Amino acid sequence: MDLNVLRVERKKWLTWKNIKPYQEAIANLAQYDEVELSLGDKITIEIPKLSKEEEKQILDTAKSMMPWRKGPFQIANTFIDSEWQSQLKYNMLEKHFDLKGKVAGDIGCNNGYYLFRMLTHEPKKLIGFDPSATYYSQFQFINRFIKSDITYELLGVEHVEYYEHKFDVLFCLGVLYHRSDPVSMLKSLYKGLHKGGELILDTFMIDGDDEICLTPKDRYSKIPNIYFVPTIPALINWCRRAGFEDIEVLETVVTDASEQRKTEWIEGQSLEDFLDPHDSTKTIEGYPAPKRVYIKAHK
Repeated sequence: MDLNVLRVERKKWLTWKNIKPYQEAIANLAQYDEVELSLGDKITIEIPKLSKEEEKQILDTAKSMMPWRKGPFQIANTFIDSEWQSQLKYNMLEKHFDLKGKVAGDIGCNNGYYLFRMLTHEPKKLIGFDPSATYYSQFQFINRFIKSDITYELLGVEHVEYYEHKFDVLFCLGVLYHRSDPVSMLKSLYKGLHKGGELILDTFMIDGDDEICLTPKDRYSKIPNIYFVPTIPALINWCRRAGFEDIEVLETVVTDASEQRKTEWIEGQSLEDFLDPHDSTKTIEGYPAPKRVYIKAHK
């Protein structure tokens, strides 16, 4: 597969009529060479001597790119209160990885929140994969101020095995349940790793000791493209079939309103709308409510 041909084609996405205004707004932002950066729970960018007109331009640009799913971000006086409190997942996982001097990739990286946080680990290289022109634009907007050397590819998980080099660590958070062939996806991730490399993955799960999975009839938690929700034993079997070894369950976490909720930055529904209003242990469709399992697996 020639990824350069694909890159050229996907670069054209940035000229789409709904994306082009984002690109123009980013290009029109001033260059700020002196910023104070904090890559903590809330990624904070302080800009000295910012005029009111510049503050409004930053706010308007950020608002134009809604919805903001991952975050939070603080840019001068603009607080982007994202739907997901992404620091909860990142902080829970951080003790399980070491990126110093390594090449790491984030598959389904959204606007790059996790990648920006990973800069503090002094990796050799960070590469994000996400075939969304909107999320790519959000990343460009944030990186306009941070000026990191993170590479953002408008590519998907299916392209990882064909990438120009292999990875030491791959993160794949919240992608597996969107794929109709999860074992093939895991094989692609496996092929994208160096020998001895590690995968950190999370996906929806259902409780149980049997090697089975839930296959929603239509939607799961109002999400249409959810194909399989496995038990932990079934997920481990998928990983083994893909070639992974030394598979470790890191955490299991029930998604609640402290992590995912409606804010003024998303323009739509969130977790509270996806659950049974009379029984929060069930989705609106009657399935078990969202619960995630986090694993680490080695090649």
